[in-house]
Amino acid sequence: MGNRELKARIRQLLEQDDFQNALETILRIPGRQAVNPLFSFFYSGEEQFRWRAVTAMGAVVCHMADTSMESARVVMRRIMWNLNDESGGIGWGSPEAMGEITAGHAGLADEFACIVVSYINPDGNFLEHEMLQRGSLWAVGRLPDPFLRGTAAWAAGPIVNDALAPLLKALQPDDAPLRLYRQRQITETTVGSLAKAALAAGTR
Repeated sequence: MGNRELKARIRQLLEQDDFQNALETILRIPGRQAVNPLFSFFYSGEEQFRWRAVTAMGAVVCHMADTSMESARVVMRRIMWNLNDESGGIGWGSPEAMGEITAGHAGLADEFACIVVSYINPDGNFLEHEMLQRGSLWAVGRLPDPFLRGTAAWAAGPIVNDALAPLLKALQPDDAPLRLYRQRQITETTVGSLAKAALAAGTR
């Protein structure tokens, strides 16, 4: 199957009603062939279709990692490059894809979760574009580790804007506990408490 035919086939699968079945079919396509069409779909103007492409990318890369960790790392580095100013692009969908991948594979989370968090940290690899900020905080919300979710919410406090506020609000019910060093002492808190504090700081 040629590249154009493969892209059309994956598009057709992502658009079908039974999305779970579509994912299972996509996973039967060699991962290295599936990632290019999925990357291109991140730029779709159709919101549901774009999110399905992000979800499919997560499933494909996690599946790749089970058989070839290095192949999965190559895709992750490509996603990171898309978010680099030197790439010349904006990187639509890339933070969300990183979040989906790290949420689905413990090995990749060990290596890349700290990078996901760094994208919303003003002292890290902060992404200045508001839509990318939104995608980055969503990505952190997908991480299974409450410490990462909580510290991300805490780091977002100084930079809360209209894009980040709804995502912080979504973290407010998260009662997962964590310990955080701040104001020169270790404090017991929750993800939700940190999200609420970040929102309060943003409204001052």
